[in-house]
Amino acid sequence: MKKIVAGIVAHVDAGKTTLTEALMYNTGTVRKLGRVDNGDAFLDPDALEKQRGITIFSHQAELQFNDLSLTLLDTPGHVDFASQTEQVLPVLDYAILVVSATDGIQGYTRTLWRLLTRYQVPTFIFINKTDVVGAAPAQVVTELQQQFSAGCLTFAGELSAATKEAIAMQDDDALESYLATGDLSEDTIQQLIKQRKVFPCYEGAALKLAGIDDLLTGLEKWTMAPTFENDFAGRVFKISHDEKGERLSWIRVTGGTLPAKMKLTDAEKVNQIRLYNGAKFTIEQAIPTGGVAAVTGLTSTKPGQGLGATTDLPAPLIQPVLNYAVQVDQANIHACLTALQELGDEDPQLHVTWSPHLQEIHVQIMGEVQLEIIQQLLKERYQLDVSFDQGQILYKETVTAPIEGVGHFEPLRHYAEAHLLIEPGKPGTGIQYASDCSVDVLDRNWQHQILTALKQKEHRGVLTGAPLTDVKITLIGGKGSIVHSVGGDFRQAAWRAVRQGLMTLAGQNACELLEPWYQFRLTIPSDQVGRAINDIQQRHGSFSLGDDDGSGLTTITGQAPVATMRDYAKDVRAYTHGQGQIDLVVNGYQPCHNSAEVIAAANYDPVSDLENTPDSVFCAHGAGYPVRWDKLPEMAHFPYRK
Repeated sequence: MKKIVAGIVAHVDAGKTTLTEALMYNTGTVRKLGRVDNGDAFLDPDALEKQRGITIFSHQAELQFNDLSLTLLDTPGHVDFASQTEQVLPVLDYAILVVSATDGIQGYTRTLWRLLTRYQVPTFIFINKTDVVGAAPAQVVTELQQQFSAGCLTFAGELSAATKEAIAMQDDDALESYLATGDLSEDTIQQLIKQRKVFPCYEGAALKLAGIDDLLTGLEKWTMAPTFENDFAGRVFKISHDEKGERLSWIRVTGGTLPAKMKLTDAEKVNQIRLYNGAKFTIEQAIPTGGVAAVTGLTSTKPGQGLGATTDLPAPLIQPVLNYAVQVDQANIHACLTALQELGDEDPQLHVTWSPHLQEIHVQIMGEVQLEIIQQLLKERYQLDVSFDQGQILYKETVTAPIEGVGHFEPLRHYAEAHLLIEPGKPGTGIQYASDCSVDVLDRNWQHQILTALKQKEHRGVLTGAPLTDVKITLIGGKGSIVHSVGGDFRQAAWRAVRQGLMTLAGQNACELLEPWYQFRLTIPSDQVGRAINDIQQRHGSFSLGDDDGSGLTTITGQAPVATMRDYAKDVRAYTHGQGQIDLVVNGYQPCHNSAEVIAAANYDPVSDLENTPDSVFCAHGAGYPVRWDKLPEMAHFPYRK
């Protein structure tokens, strides 16, 4: 029997949970169809999910259809919980992307496609709600081909000659074979789907069970069972806590097996293995190759962590854009911090921090719905009443020109110097590290210490102290001492080199403040278009105006800063008397629209930030002494390139 793990992803309200229920009903996993509206959906068992009518947490179900054994991982559909969806994607063999036949591609659908591309997940597409008035599945397929990939092709039933020709057009070798034989083998089509060159599209109405067997048959026919190594390998993709507070690490085994009582680190071993099906589970003795289960006994695991032969994943693409201070009674601060740290254990993107100076707890989030859910979780799970302040935008900083940064650390009996080339990177790439330094200049071990130290620290810009992003940092030189260079010397030198370079760039006006931007889709009564355009322009946004679709509504799409648009949904509801709707999806970082104002308000002094100092330490007459950052080029012991 072929075994695969598939995830189901969608923009909210596309019918993802309804499709999941239909898949389970048609495979006999459940005897009764659950409904989101009724609060009895099989994979929305949490009280908050039933109350809200949305999926908040990812859940697991086991399905069987003929010779296909399918582990289905359901994911949240609301953009505020995109980080939970991203956690699941790296452990999938395939994904099922649900798109509404009436709404087509939405802003969050594009985000999901970007994530599926990043993690190279082969994808089937189900166009849902074809029974609804206004449904246009053929038009949706055309949208998919134009905006996502020409390989998005209708697959229902036997494939016609025209469909096979369209499939062959997605790959040169397949086209050559098709032209020679006039046909394509099933194996070739499976390979093209696996390689993300072809994306089978199915359509139906999940609520009425229409098209469900076609999708299941397609999954059985066109998927390929994954291959695995014999050595143990696995990945943690989720952390949760059961109703008794026991910590669960959700793991996909991608090599060998994971038996109960197996030691995963020197200090921790797997205790109990639970195979979940919705809210219920059975105790297993091992997770087989390719299997997914939750385990107890591990306290230090985190989403994205590799186990055995698997390496950890890089930082996730989805990052929060808002920072909130938690407002709670002084007597409950410690209990609240402990509770939020547990929630942060489940979702590391919360970035729960304690500010000793302000005596405040801070969390980072995506939007208001997530904030409301956190508030409810704290109330229902921990009996804590909290509120939040107005929240602040999470800015970032980057550079617009290259510079050589120098750091020197030489207190008595210590010695290290590092020279780093800091240059602009591509938007959305974070910080990339490299080495272009000969081992004749710096020993390989010292180079490793510098690169490791750079990766350990969240580097901050010098304009507002916001995190640095979209830069490439390359080690280009330095100096050590066989006698005096020890432990953290190169760490100190490397960190100071980054800050010294940034200070130099700031003096050249080559540092730039970035802010998060929304991609928006605004649907309003046509007689309100003038008001909406004026609002968007005042909020420093750009837009594209659509036509009235005949229903008296007009759609406007575009992008604008999060800072100016985050509360606009309330205005839209007010001036359209509830008829208007705005869909906001974070679309990365762009130059800040009011950087001078933000920098002035931050009043940040980079030289006084002692944890991120740009200055260096030299030694003379048996004692260390500080040297200002701007004196480094002339005092450096290793030649300065510029």
